[in-house]
Amino acid sequence: MISSSARSVAAAAIEQISAGQRSAPALAAALDGSELDDRDRAFVTALTLGTVRMQRACNHLIAPHLNRAPDPDVAALLRMGVFQLVFLGTPRHAAVGETVAVAPKKVGGFVNAILRRVADDVDRGVKWPSEAVELSYPDWLVERFVTELGHDDATAALRAMNEPEQPKARADGYIQGKASRWVVEEVDGQPGEHVVDLCAAPGGKTTGIALTGATVTAVELDETRCAHLARTAELFGEGRVEVLCADGRTTGIAAGSADKVLIDAPCSGLGALGRRADARWNIATRDVDRLADLQYELIVAAGELVKPGGLVVYSVCTITDIESSAVVEAFVERSGFEPAPFVRPGRWRPSRLGYGGMVLPQDRGTDGMAVFRLLKPA
Repeated sequence: MISSSARSVAAAAIEQISAGQRSAPALAAALDGSELDDRDRAFVTALTLGTVRMQRACNHLIAPHLNRAPDPDVAALLRMGVFQLVFLGTPRHAAVGETVAVAPKKVGGFVNAILRRVADDVDRGVKWPSEAVELSYPDWLVERFVTELGHDDATAALRAMNEPEQPKARADGYIQGKASRWVVEEVDGQPGEHVVDLCAAPGGKTTGIALTGATVTAVELDETRCAHLARTAELFGEGRVEVLCADGRTTGIAAGSADKVLIDAPCSGLGALGRRADARWNIATRDVDRLADLQYELIVAAGELVKPGGLVVYSVCTITDIESSAVVEAFVERSGFEPAPFVRPGRWRPSRLGYGGMVLPQDRGTDGMAVFRLLKPA
């Protein structure tokens, strides 16, 4: 049986995330301050991240029964209760009763009344005003997905990201999603090669490349992420990773010195919204446009670092054209780089360019990812 303290921890984390904290550190802080067992910790994680993902849908069900906006702690409790009722399939008495049990006494009756009314609505059948509300995404994001992917693929991708992949451990113990592993395979590192990873933190792709026998220079700009990357490299890098804390556009690495360069570029993460529960509420369309400019600068820098005949691999965990095909198309037109075929072509949908491609979240149960392999003229 899940302990009541688990729901208290989840409610506190949900409130912190709603106030603007990122989901991963807020959840980690809440769990670190608890004494929960593994089962309760797993429940807190699922309840917290699920409630944050589905907050628009939950708010829609709560709103008709409110006369005014509740205080943040009460709003967190209400969303948490509704998420259990609607999306976890928790029995009505448990979803309502256990949520009320962790509410402050002065608001317990209010929380009980609202959740019971929502439960009655659910029993009568929910009629959603739009897919954006039902799937719990901002309108602009749903519209953009539909425009670029078509309605069926867009809806399937959005649904899939509400039930994200549970990454598994590699043979060396590092936990990494399948699509990220597939990017490493497309780099196709070989023993003795020098590979530069220009945006390397947290280090999964870097250490995956090192496992092939290649030597990796792992570049990361942010000092905190760089320190984390160094620890990851020490544990999983097989002694073949050098960490360089620098801007990927101006690394100081000698031009033409790398056999291969990976740019797993900073992006909107719109293919990984299941894993990043709060991201859908914090990203705006202007961020996508701004990131595309940075991505182009990074791929240009990669082209300068790789030796003639060498390979540049560009990847992003998003599926928007402006951050994937458009960046690569502009680079190829101006640089003379040539497309290279995939190592494992069966995994990827073709891009509009006729080379490179992507995997959508519904295709293989992974993050959405776009990948391109480009050869520098010899």
